[in-house]
Amino acid sequence: MGVFRDLEAVAPQAIWDGLLARAVHGHGITLAVVEVGPGADLPEHAHDNEQVGVVIRGSLVLRVASDERTLDPGGTYVIPSRTPHAGRGGPEGAVVVDVFTPPRADWETIDRQEPRRPRWP
Repeated sequence: MGVFRDLEAVAPQAIWDGLLARAVHGHGITLAVVEVGPGADLPEHAHDNEQVGVVIRGSLVLRVASDERTLDPGGTYVIPSRTPHAGRGGPEGAVVVDVFTPPRADWETIDRQEPRRPRWP
């Protein structure tokens, strides 16, 4: 991919219905800017990757293990490896930045869409 790239040029991937991610993969880490649709359900799941994130725009209801919070812009979260978590986009949806380690190799098999303008300025 090279060292530099505009995020708008990163082809989005539909991770789930209502969840669109633009992922940039390094050797030991994945950075993803994720658009969560209004009211979109993020089904409960767990993965080997540790996940750290921040809400940039909108709101997100996130449950990690048994702890549930509504996160607004600036709200952060840490999801340890193999910890069940689920979520739902707020009324206007959300834009979040997620960082995963190790990289999300499983996302490499998800089809990419044509690059397009993201939902944020």
